[in-house]
Amino acid sequence: MTDTTSLKAPVAVKKPHSFSHHGITVTDDYAWLRDPGYPQVTDKEVLDHLEAENAWFEARMAPHQPLVDMLFRELRARIKEADKSVPQKDGDYLYWIEFEEGAEYKKWWRRPVAAGDDGEADQLILDEVALAQGKEYFRLGAISVSQNGKLLAYSIDDNGSERFTVRVKDLETGQLLPDEIPGTLSALVWVAGDTGLVYSLANENWRTDNARLHWLGQDTASDIEIYHEDDEGFRVSSSLSANEKWLIISTSDHETSEVRLVPVAEPLADPILVRPREKGVEYDADEREGTLYIHANDTHENFRLATAPLDNPGKWTTLIEGSDEFYLTGVDLFRDFYVIEGRRGGLDQVELRYYDDPGRNEPIVFPEASYTAGLSDNPEWGVDKLRLSYQSMVSPATVYDYHVADKRLEVLKVQEIPSGYDASLYVTERLEIPARDGTIIPVSILMRKDREPAGPLHLYGYGAYGIAIEPGFSTSRLSLVDRGFAYAIAHIRGGDDLGRAWYKAGKLERRTNTFNDFVDVARALVDRGFTMPGRISISGGSAGGELMGAVVNSDPDLFGAVVAHVPFVDVLATMLDADLPLTPGEWPEWGNPIEDKAAFELIRSYSPYDNVKAQAYPPMLVTAGLNDPRVTYWEPAKWVARLRELKTDSNELLLKTNMGAGHGGKSGRFESLRETAEEFAFILWQFGVEA
Repeated sequence: MTDTTSLKAPVAVKKPHSFSHHGITVTDDYAWLRDPGYPQVTDKEVLDHLEAENAWFEARMAPHQPLVDMLFRELRARIKEADKSVPQKDGDYLYWIEFEEGAEYKKWWRRPVAAGDDGEADQLILDEVALAQGKEYFRLGAISVSQNGKLLAYSIDDNGSERFTVRVKDLETGQLLPDEIPGTLSALVWVAGDTGLVYSLANENWRTDNARLHWLGQDTASDIEIYHEDDEGFRVSSSLSANEKWLIISTSDHETSEVRLVPVAEPLADPILVRPREKGVEYDADEREGTLYIHANDTHENFRLATAPLDNPGKWTTLIEGSDEFYLTGVDLFRDFYVIEGRRGGLDQVELRYYDDPGRNEPIVFPEASYTAGLSDNPEWGVDKLRLSYQSMVSPATVYDYHVADKRLEVLKVQEIPSGYDASLYVTERLEIPARDGTIIPVSILMRKDREPAGPLHLYGYGAYGIAIEPGFSTSRLSLVDRGFAYAIAHIRGGDDLGRAWYKAGKLERRTNTFNDFVDVARALVDRGFTMPGRISISGGSAGGELMGAVVNSDPDLFGAVVAHVPFVDVLATMLDADLPLTPGEWPEWGNPIEDKAAFELIRSYSPYDNVKAQAYPPMLVTAGLNDPRVTYWEPAKWVARLRELKTDSNELLLKTNMGAGHGGKSGRFESLRETAEEFAFILWQFGVEA
């Protein structure tokens, strides 16, 4: 056990620094924590400070290591170690993934459909376990089998920087081809009869501003840029149409998009532009028999479905009108029908529609009143059944096949929890809580039926980028719930849980609605007897970490423990730095404080780092990733330094920086659980629970 008596909480030195915009000067005495050589971090003073914080984290957590170990064993025991996915047919093969006992990473398998259940025909096509051997970090990025089934393209990141290296494997010989493409950040799309591969490079600022074509066997120096994006705020992505006839090149920021189609057989042909970009208009498109199907928000913020002739792609005709009641989140084409997905009243909906009968729609009916569901892996064009995923806060993940002809759901697999799980012990509710402006905020809550009233409660939130936090199942949260916690998800504005208007009501000039909603939910849960002030633990990551920073500045007394993962807390400085990888693309979400004084003043008013003050703060655990390109490591490091300087309490404040990982923390299915165990142990420690 580490000797805690010889260590003290690290105190970062203050080095006077300031910057001015719009006639306003901002001081930042901890700006030196950004290594001037970033993305390389080699400055000894910076590294020494991060290591000192890590040593302090280890020292303070050391007495609670038995609790961490206990929680880790619990979390791991709920995972079926030897597990496999339900095989899915794609062409001449069935494909599936498999975890072996004790393995951190998975293996990718296939078997010829013609072989039936003959295990002798099983073929291991990619072994993540072998690829990750000896690496502190490993992440598989893209994986793509060629259309003829003979080649496999894949990309890996082995340091968390999210710059992936592409390799190509001959599935007939098992050998790697000499082709190697470093620095990618994209899907991998086979074109031109499997002789070419389309990908995107991350540029020096970690932006994918390109779509490139690599001919197999050729030097990457001769790769051809088939599309380049000049707007530094936009990102480029590539995909295949559902019928696999078209390469779809999309470019977008957080509020505007533009789509081009290129024949897969002729990737150097002139692209077909579906519609020129128009600020605020988002759309995506697919094609069937000469007709484009376009999912767009041009006439309604909750999106409509339009069609257009391929030879006149700008002539859009509405097929499904946009609606205040139904939020149309996506459209998937199949040969004989198409599927729309969306949410009605915040609840997932999946409906089949038919090309030859526009008035016919078939909603798929699921067994519970509150759940999350959607299309899963459906790679083939002509199908008579659909693969679906389903779960709720009390129902483990379930894989279904939906048989189209007889409208029947067939259960293929239910998530197995080896240590045992009895759904009848738990209850879930969906609450409606009024925010201070009268807006009704949905809250999903899970607890044991025998929980003591007004016990501890964990509240989770995100509220950004139009990302909904769905009421799904989690084996991990049971470690809190089984210790008397209620677990609540606040569906706050900034996500799109209730539609596009819900998202817009938490961004730009209305950003503070997100923070207010979260606080108002916490207070209402106290008022309704679910818990008490100071008995609420909270957590959030990235933009959800910004949420954590904002609410502890505004309402610190409400919370008994806070976990902020890779928190986006230095919002003002980051949005003022156009050279950072994400910043220009983020301005539509947060505002551009460089050009807009009002945006500068608003961001400055809520940016967690800029609003730390001399007051008591709740106990806090903060995490960071040294190689994180999304939320740079210095944001949480600076925040913790300023908190240590100004806070007036003696509560715990811990910073843990993963020195070999990025935005998602450690890789591997069990190593990541250890970080969850540390998070929960910290919360339980602060609540006086050590068992």
